[in-house]
Amino acid sequence: MATNGFTDRVKITVKAGDGGDGMNSFKAYKGKPACGPDGGDGGDGGDIIFCGDRNMHDLLPFRYTAKYYAENGERGGSNKCFGKRGADVVIKVPCGTLVRDAESGKIVCDVFADGETHILLHGGRGGKGNVRFTTARRHAPNFAQKGQKVLPHALILEMKVIADVGLVGFPNVGKSTLLSKISSAKPKIADYHFTTLSPNLGVVSYYDNTFIAADIPGLIEGAAQGAGLGHDFLRHIERTRMLLHVVDISGVEGRDPLADFETIKAELAAYSAKLAALPSVVVLNKCDIAGAEENAARFTEKYGDVCDICRISAIRGEGTAQMLAKVWAKLSALPPAERIPADEFEFEEEDNTQFEIFLDENGAYVIVGGLVDLLCRNVVLNNPDSMNYFQRVLKLRGVFKELEKMGCKAGDTVVVGEVEFEYV
Repeated sequence: MATNGFTDRVKITVKAGDGGDGMNSFKAYKGKPACGPDGGDGGDGGDIIFCGDRNMHDLLPFRYTAKYYAENGERGGSNKCFGKRGADVVIKVPCGTLVRDAESGKIVCDVFADGETHILLHGGRGGKGNVRFTTARRHAPNFAQKGQKVLPHALILEMKVIADVGLVGFPNVGKSTLLSKISSAKPKIADYHFTTLSPNLGVVSYYDNTFIAADIPGLIEGAAQGAGLGHDFLRHIERTRMLLHVVDISGVEGRDPLADFETIKAELAAYSAKLAALPSVVVLNKCDIAGAEENAARFTEKYGDVCDICRISAIRGEGTAQMLAKVWAKLSALPPAERIPADEFEFEEEDNTQFEIFLDENGAYVIVGGLVDLLCRNVVLNNPDSMNYFQRVLKLRGVFKELEKMGCKAGDTVVVGEVEFEYV
């Protein structure tokens, strides 16, 4: 979602780096052309890392850069030299950003605090050089392992403002004006609906204490069902510890202040039971306008026993000191904001045991799947030792049995990746 330059929900694609291939190399000296294997391992691919940054206030940068790919590991070198590890990609996001898997919608992590890091994807492992395949019987392996390939993943980044107090109410009730009076924030203020199109944060000082207040754009009836920009606005008060219900008690908009208050409460309850249960203070604003006194009396008579009510004039600053005293009294007794727990989730990786067999138009038996990808990494076609390993894996994994079930006979063609052979 993007409104007025403010972006709080984006979709991006990330991919960790592939592992570098191992080196197939032999040491050689003058007069001694083959003195044993010396191929080094490939480097691991770079990781994808998310980091919280308190200096970021929205997800706008991700509207212009939507793909983040870490560097691949370098190929191994001769003389047993390891390939260089791929560089990581560190993605900075605002504090309070949820990272979701785009396909399932599950929460992968909550980047909650400044400087907090999450390694979301690990780079592929580097392949082994041929020196790693020497054994007592195999002194000169002429093959090396390829690096591990990794898959790209689509993610949803969803920003949820972290604030202690959330100001809620209908459009044009004076929330932005109130925030400008109690903090150093300078939100846009004008006498028309939806002046505020994105959450504004302000640091409020109360004697030696401070807390963060968020002016949430005006809600309307049906917001919980998505009317207007309801879902996008309501998302930003899910983390608040308490609410300030700002009510235009003057009724100059032609609405009944009591009905407004009930509507906002109903929208909060429809969106989340947790929101509806948050501690709150009701702020009756615009008490300096004619007709406000009568409405304030009606409001107090109906809700005085169940709500903490303050009467203020935000534009004049009247009553804000008493309001802050009530807010701090409640806030100081509440527990700190909590991070949203991640779901049980693991990114899909290739299954190195899975395979499928099908007949192509030429009558050849084609084997595909994660097992084939594993074999393609480990098998060198022109090396007898490597091919023996290839045949052994096919037998142990039950590929040959499955071929026979499908009617494969001696002399039939079998294709595994780039390997094509006659079944025996």
